[in-house]
Amino acid sequence: MPVPEVRLVSYNVRALRDSAAAVARVVRACDPDVLCLQEAPRLLLWRHRRRRLARDTGLVPAVSRRPGGLAVLVRPGVAVLEARHRRLSRRPGLHLRAVSVAVLDIGGRRLAVGCTHLDLEERARLAHAREALGHLDRAALRHGAPAVLAGDVNCGPDGAAWRLLAGGLADAAAAAPLGEAATFTSRRPRIRIDGVFTGPGIEVAGAGVPVGLARPEDMAAASDHRPVLALLRL
Repeated sequence: MPVPEVRLVSYNVRALRDSAAAVARVVRACDPDVLCLQEAPRLLLWRHRRRRLARDTGLVPAVSRRPGGLAVLVRPGVAVLEARHRRLSRRPGLHLRAVSVAVLDIGGRRLAVGCTHLDLEERARLAHAREALGHLDRAALRHGAPAVLAGDVNCGPDGAAWRLLAGGLADAAAAAPLGEAATFTSRRPRIRIDGVFTGPGIEVAGAGVPVGLARPEDMAAASDHRPVLALLRL
């Protein structure tokens, strides 16, 4: 059986407050099988923005819960075996953080996908990274599936939370660079704070900001972050 290649995109879309049309164009250019969103619209009155993005990209929600501003969308035909959304430990004075986990069947192969957005505060960020990994690991174990975690880490590869994630999983863009590295800001990209991290059983064919696919002007108009595209072989 040929090894399925999965196109996974991780994208902080800033609540679709900039150009939602540009976000949709960027996503369509990447042609993902799986789309992990951070800062998806959380307010109830903005829920139509989530639905419109799904419609405009041809994707369907696997996990779409407002608390924590996360969503996992998949292309039609991808089977969702399990979908969970877990709030991470609350920290007084800080935003609610969460992790969304979807266990998928893609071309007859299983994949456990986690999506999270970590805090700006260092201690909370590190604690939440551990919690997110725990939730993802347990879902992957229940289904015997390899695991991948996508998200806005809010620190670079030298940060403690990034090192924790890259210690248990592989930093996909470091393992197989593709396109450009810097994800923030979209208008003046200088730092890499968004990543995709893969576990055993996943080969990374390439990962990075898809500058050869999505137009730079669309990425600049869509959000303050640039997306990360990871090509994964199961």
